[in-house]
Amino acid sequence: MSGSKPLTVVVVDDSLTTRALIAAALKRDLRVKVVGTAGTPFEARDLIVRLNPDVLTLDYEMPSMNGLQFLEKIMRLRPMPVVMVSGRLSSHQGLVEQALRMGAAEWYSKMALGSGEEPFAGLGDAIVRAGATKGQPAVSVGGSLGARVMAATKTGTVVGIGASTGGVEALTDVLEHFPKDCPATVIVQHMPKQFSESFARRLDRVVKPDVRLAEEGDVLKPGVVYVAPGGGRHLRIRGGVRPGEYVCQLVTAPPVNGHRPSVDELFYSLAATVGKNAVGVILTGMECDGAQGLLAMRHAGACTIGQDRASSVIYGMPRAAFELGAVDTQLPLSAIGPAILNLCERRSLETYP
Repeated sequence: MSGSKPLTVVVVDDSLTTRALIAAALKRDLRVKVVGTAGTPFEARDLIVRLNPDVLTLDYEMPSMNGLQFLEKIMRLRPMPVVMVSGRLSSHQGLVEQALRMGAAEWYSKMALGSGEEPFAGLGDAIVRAGATKGQPAVSVGGSLGARVMAATKTGTVVGIGASTGGVEALTDVLEHFPKDCPATVIVQHMPKQFSESFARRLDRVVKPDVRLAEEGDVLKPGVVYVAPGGGRHLRIRGGVRPGEYVCQLVTAPPVNGHRPSVDELFYSLAATVGKNAVGVILTGMECDGAQGLLAMRHAGACTIGQDRASSVIYGMPRAAFELGAVDTQLPLSAIGPAILNLCERRSLETYP
């Protein structure tokens, strides 16, 4: 957002109580200004034409026309930044993916509150991020996420993913959404050394990007997924010899959180080296490895995603990260791959001239 002028927002929700709660929450955020509220898509249409808001918040469940149907009309007839706000975004399989494909800039779950948080805490942040995309070309309905994310490969965006129990299938699900020219991606999956090579080969057979075991000195490249070798070394990312270049570093050091490689070690290095140009993702797994590192990534400006309870085989690592405040957004497994691509695209729009 440029200057000090707040972003104007129209809130669309069929519940009068919810509209009031959202308006009250946003009133405390000087970066945004609610200029209108609507209980139906038809009321929202008239407000959009009359007020020309910077951002629209849109509920999914509404009478006569659901939020996705209205989103399709918005993107076709009057493209603008839209934040989907719904209790179903964190539980309904495929809903977030569909919203992203149709052009939603952000999503916010009504169920995403931690203990002690005010209603709709963090919604202002989502609106500001969405507002940063205004003026960019609109995403056509049904467009390819692969084509949309290609610009992100030019900006040094790095995706870091950590997983443990249940992670083999979870990682496959996430990476199946990635196009061949995906942003450089680095993975730590807890597994014995003798299995990591076969795991990388299996992934390479079933997904579009190239998948390989990370080696000392590998320069991260778009279209390549680097898997940490299991066993005796941690995988860290350091800066290369050229600006925006990142390199794999395999480090012999004691286990962290009982693991080597450790997700925390990868995430800490991404926070220090890549900073806001990184996306951190924590998937199913026992205990807490990765939580502190993901928090460091979030503090460094990176976007962070955690797998939700319902879709996790073991809701240990994602829960620890969420309760620590390290997770921007919790999502079902089926929505994480598209969400990563959406975030990388947004990073590219913010940084690519």
